Amino acid sequence: MRIAVLTSGGDAPGMNAAVRAGVRAADAAGVQTYGVRDGFAGLIEGRLEPLDSRSVSGLLHLGGTFLGTARSSRFRTSEGRREALTHLDLAEIEGLVAIGGDGTFRGIDALSREGHVRVVGVPGTIDNDLSGTDFTLGFDTAVNTALESIDRIRDTATSHGRLFFVEVMGRASGWLALYAGLAGGASEVLVPEQPTDVERVRARVQQTFAAGKRFCLVIVAEGDDAGGAYAVAERVAEGTGIDYRVTALGHVQRGGPPTMRDRVVASVLGDAAVAALLEGADRVMLGQRRGEIVRTPLETTWSRPDRAPHELLALMARLAR
Repeated sequence: MRIAVLTSGGDAPGMNAAVRAGVRAADAAGVQTYGVRDGFAGLIEGRLEPLDSRSVSGLLHLGGTFLGTARSSRFRTSEGRREALTHLDLAEIEGLVAIGGDGTFRGIDALSREGHVRVVGVPGTIDNDLSGTDFTLGFDTAVNTALESIDRIRDTATSHGRLFFVEVMGRASGWLALYAGLAGGASEVLVPEQPTDVERVRARVQQTFAAGKRFCLVIVAEGDDAGGAYAVAERVAEGTGIDYRVTALGHVQRGGPPTMRDRVVASVLGDAAVAALLEGADRVMLGQRRGEIVRTPLETTWSRPDRAPHELLALMARLAR
């Protein structure tokens, strides 16, 4: 048997660790592995290269993806997917491990339905918005990266008695904002999962300073319905005279060495993905629920996305005093 592995969509810390685990698991089972360069774009162009245990050495601690990733409009068409299937057929590849998010899983699901290659997914996205796993690869690292910046910003906010709005990633999911805000002692967290009440946020900010606190932090997910941190900050501070600053963390959240959690989860799921292919699995994602490896149909992962839990949002409100 021959299998291929690719990374697609936004890069996430832990992707390299998952590729490493998958290649070495396949090597141990006597299965030849090929790496696909630059995701679906590379698959259409047939850019596959043999990988073995030595070729993935030294990757465990690296962020990003050494295979590269690229979005491909051609792969969204049946013609593009037929080209990809042709290259897989020529290389006699029977199984594909894809590491990425919902767009990646939609792509490989269509590929499997249109061809004979079996596919399994490993959840790699800092947004943590896929159903079927407690945490996706890269989420823990991204939260800790954001938290480090928030801790530094708090020092400056405290020194100047200032209000800070910090924007983190999350166009459709508030997991990053919620966990970073909860761990960073924020007064408010604004997420796509619930509408933003600007008057309520303004009242919370004023109450925070009235209570004698020297700083106030508002964490805003980029997909917040009020328009992001800059728009929210202007509306909240209007008429209050409160001195404020805005920091958008941006793509710094994607990079850097994966945390211990991301390295371990990536290793476990990369190994499990190869085992699933060898057992005949198809169109499933490998995830972890309460420490147990579970398989979820690919379509379920994006049709029922995990949203930031309301109980943690309620906890945020109780603790922000």
